[in-house]
Amino acid sequence: MNATAAMLEVSGLRRRFGALEVARGIELSLPQGARQALIGPNGAGKTTLVNLITGRLRPDAGRIRLQGRDVTALDPAARVKAGIARTFQINQLFRGLEVVENVAMSVAERRGEGGNAWRPAAAQAEVLDEAMEILAGLGLADDALTPVRLLPYGRQRLVEVAITLGLQPRVLLLDEPAAGVPAADSRNILEVLSRLPAEIAILIIEHDMEVVFRFAERITVLVDGGILTEGTPQEIAADPEVRAVYLGERAAPGTDPA
Repeated sequence: MNATAAMLEVSGLRRRFGALEVARGIELSLPQGARQALIGPNGAGKTTLVNLITGRLRPDAGRIRLQGRDVTALDPAARVKAGIARTFQINQLFRGLEVVENVAMSVAERRGEGGNAWRPAAAQAEVLDEAMEILAGLGLADDALTPVRLLPYGRQRLVEVAITLGLQPRVLLLDEPAAGVPAADSRNILEVLSRLPAEIAILIIEHDMEVVFRFAERITVLVDGGILTEGTPQEIAADPEVRAVYLGERAAPGTDPA
């Protein structure tokens, strides 16, 4: 896939922690509207790759481009403004605030009003209206005035998605969105993700293979900090090398904490 066709393009990405190479020349391309999954055994480097894409880690070599723009040197906040948003394995919510307040903060930040306590009432109303529209689209409108800490964990994960949508991302990286969520709630999360705007490129990092195969149109397999293979769910399911990795028949992966 060429750079002009890619919403997000990672090329030649490398990163070491001392003698341990945790990203080995990674090549990854997400077109607009991608519904892609990144899988791999524990220690494969999945979260490390997300941290490199979002700027929480700096690569030793390689480039990250968003719609052809080189964002490799940008800090995490600048990458968010450019259009790269993420969720985390453990949610990062303000648990004492209401759901709508969490989402409104991300909307206000995107609009450049996050630190302006004296913004006009009309601007505050616009922020709240947008936050409520996002919540309604995710089936969370009835929870808008509920403190986050009182929501079931599966609903909290959806609030995280709502917050990222408040940033109007071009690329959305979801780090184990179904982790710790009961099966019924994980199916609800998948249903919500399937309704997200088609123009957003989505990459989920997930251990739950049922979630992966229900969501992804393409799957990238990461092993020992490098791409093992990529293909459709059918191709990945039939790949003997992928099966060997998950059955433990290959050498153990590296010790990357991802």
